Amino acid sequence: MSDFSLQLNEDQLQLQKWVHEFAENVMRPQAEEWDEKEEFPWSFVQEAAEIGLYGWEFMAEMMFNDPTGQSMMISLEEMFWGDAGLGMAVMGSGLAAAGIAASGTSEQVMEWVPQCYGDAQNVQLGAFCASEPDAGSDVNGYRLRAKYDEASDEWVLNGTKAWITNGGIANIHVVVAVVDSDLGSKGHASFVIPPNTPGLSQGQKYKKHGIRASHTAEVVLDDVRIPGSCLLGGKDKLDERLARVREGKSGNSQAAMQTFEATRPAVGAQALGIARAAYEYSLEYAKERHAFGRPIIMNQSIAFMLADMATEIDAARLLVRRAAWLGKQKAFVNAEGSMAKLKAGRVAVHSTERAIQILGGYGYTREYPVERWHRDAKIFDIFEGTEQIQQLVISRAISGLRIQ
Repeated sequence: MSDFSLQLNEDQLQLQKWVHEFAENVMRPQAEEWDEKEEFPWSFVQEAAEIGLYGWEFMAEMMFNDPTGQSMMISLEEMFWGDAGLGMAVMGSGLAAAGIAASGTSEQVMEWVPQCYGDAQNVQLGAFCASEPDAGSDVNGYRLRAKYDEASDEWVLNGTKAWITNGGIANIHVVVAVVDSDLGSKGHASFVIPPNTPGLSQGQKYKKHGIRASHTAEVVLDDVRIPGSCLLGGKDKLDERLARVREGKSGNSQAAMQTFEATRPAVGAQALGIARAAYEYSLEYAKERHAFGRPIIMNQSIAFMLADMATEIDAARLLVRRAAWLGKQKAFVNAEGSMAKLKAGRVAVHSTERAIQILGGYGYTREYPVERWHRDAKIFDIFEGTEQIQQLVISRAISGLRIQ
């Protein structure tokens, strides 16, 4: 077990500098344009791929070759400091990669994860498909079914997924489906849908409040047939797990939950980047903006808002960094990953709202970036487990009781 330290090593400092420069010089100048267009920024993602920031090698380095867990958090904070919508366009495929890594065999990981990214000459995307129109946080409510056709060794999938990042435009879709409806969330399994599989289509594309450069849509599966080899983990492992559950023994974590558990500290780091962007911008504004003959930061009402923002951002960063380290050690005790995501999401919403307040009327206009950051921040109270779901997870962990 590695020691927990907030001291960044030389490689991490270089990583931080590299990602920050890309965020400042490439992401920020394009952010407003892609927010207004509200479409997937293919040319921008290609720029990220050309320097190695978008790709399975970068993700593998961040996820598997850092025993401290800090490198990914550093990268995400800097990237989302640049822009959350563009950051999500870069990171969205990581959800599919994480889903494959969480449930798949080593052979499946090697086959499918690279196809979630492609390369600089041929950028590809991945999509992780869990939520449904009537079931987001309620994973017991999933209805998309996967039935096994023994004669052809194929799985047949039918249903609709909702709120899917890169949904319908991705090359690889990782779909959580019900294989035994009698077992609730323990009767789920994850499947890879290969590129150009007949029957998979994009449903409605959502017009969103924020992170508008990230593509979010429904994914419709109509008699989608995939080879048996596309069941992540394999059929023998699935049958064994389902048999244990039917006998009343504990099964492994739900397919969707395995992915969310692995990514919640990372979502906290993303929220932290937005909060920091808003804090830094409003701090500089308050020092330069004059009213009644002096900089507005000389007024306690402004200075104290900034003091609170700085304190809350540091507190959130400590929780995120601790959660990332605990996750690497597989040492969560009291749902520290959910604590980090809960706190960082709240801090992002609060900091961006305070930034608008400090800028006054200017903050409410699209001439200044703080209103966009405020719109982007709100999703961090909602996706990958709402604020209330995080509270539920934490309360169950600290009490040992099945809080409802």
